[in-house]
Amino acid sequence: MTAFAQIFTASPELHAVLRAAQVVAAADVNVLILGESGTGKELLARALHAASRRATRPFVALNCAALPETLAESLLFGHSRGAFSGATQDHIGQIQTADGGTLLLDEVGELPLALQAKLLRFLESGEYHPVGQTNARRADVRVLAATHRDLAAMVRDGSFRADLYYRLHVVPLELPALRARRGDIALLLEHFTTLLSAQHQLPAPRYSTAALARLREHTWPGNVRELRNFCERMLILCGGRTVEPANLPQEIRAAQPSADSSVLPFRFPEHGLQLEDLEQSLIREALQNARGNRSRAARLLGLTRDTLLYRIKKYAISM
Repeated sequence: MTAFAQIFTASPELHAVLRAAQVVAAADVNVLILGESGTGKELLARALHAASRRATRPFVALNCAALPETLAESLLFGHSRGAFSGATQDHIGQIQTADGGTLLLDEVGELPLALQAKLLRFLESGEYHPVGQTNARRADVRVLAATHRDLAAMVRDGSFRADLYYRLHVVPLELPALRARRGDIALLLEHFTTLLSAQHQLPAPRYSTAALARLREHTWPGNVRELRNFCERMLILCGGRTVEPANLPQEIRAAQPSADSSVLPFRFPEHGLQLEDLEQSLIREALQNARGNRSRAARLLGLTRDTLLYRIKKYAISM
């Protein structure tokens, strides 16, 4: 079983991301993992580490959003005794802890600007200074970064360093939201229910056809994390029973049914149309709505990224 086998999916888009990740795992380069909260960015980072030459060395995950700004540098780089008030002993930072292995900087967009400059220096030279020390130390660490934020937009507004962005953005991997891979809902529902049933030693609930249909209509703003929490809730409240729509949480019961995909969203012109012109127009509009991000544009159009790239090349579309 490969390191990526624990990421369950039938989605062509996610399979494409996983294929790229398997290739990237063997190359000791920085990776920027993009995606909404709850899409499994840390799970992908752990799989990258497990499939790399560093698999036997430490994997350290640091949530940058949870770092107090006054202690962020110390937690990342460490400090020496007496470096500041309350520093009663030497402290090993996360970079040193991860030496030889992999460091995941989760929510990297939340790093203070001053710390971004010091992180950039480490990425470029492998050297860092613990707080209160003048001598540089070295560490051999592969850095993976993850964020749900639009770092390119943050670069434009000055809240994220452009040089750090390009240093982290060597290989970007973007995880699709669960609403863009609705075919995975039933698959993940079964996986989490089986897993949690064994963990809690409770009989698994069953889901009626109507309940499954309502689950597919839900937009899952919390993505896979929300679905897992839902499975645990249903296991505890409805273990061994059949879950009907009435048993679902209110926010899921209130979901609006998806529009009938068999109905065209426009009226066919009386005098016909040029299909290729319409296709080009839709591709351009999707690219504009996605701000040039081709992976997002592909999802808006219901295409794989490779298919969209083929059509962009076919029509010589530029943005």
